[in-house]
Amino acid sequence: METGSERMRLDKWLWVARFFKTRNLAQEAIEGGKVHINGQRSKPGKEVGPGSMVSIRKGEQHWEVEVLGSSKQRRPANEAQQLYRETDASLEAREKAAELRRLAAQDPSLGAHRPSKRDRRQMEQFTERRKR
Repeated sequence: METGSERMRLDKWLWVARFFKTRNLAQEAIEGGKVHINGQRSKPGKEVGPGSMVSIRKGEQHWEVEVLGSSKQRRPANEAQQLYRETDASLEAREKAAELRRLAAQDPSLGAHRPSKRDRRQMEQFTERRKR
């Protein structure tokens, strides 16, 4: 795979690097403020190139990556991963979040029952206090 050093549209790069399944989904995420370049909100047509820092939030996952290159076409995932390098802090945070999700899924007491009448009253009181 040739990783070019030329600049590429942000939406296309996100699609080629396999962060989104379609360019349309990438465009929607960018327009929704889920993707930032060098700490600033951007538009789908903004060009990224080697050295650009891209922050991507997709659901519960968050990536901080440095752009290393681009490709003219979408390639398999193992080749697409060569287009960027994830920061150590981002990788560590994602691993911690994944571990917490695994632990929460194993604990049957979390979310295993419907709220009781007492629980609902407490939630209503809490939300009423927050409104004031």
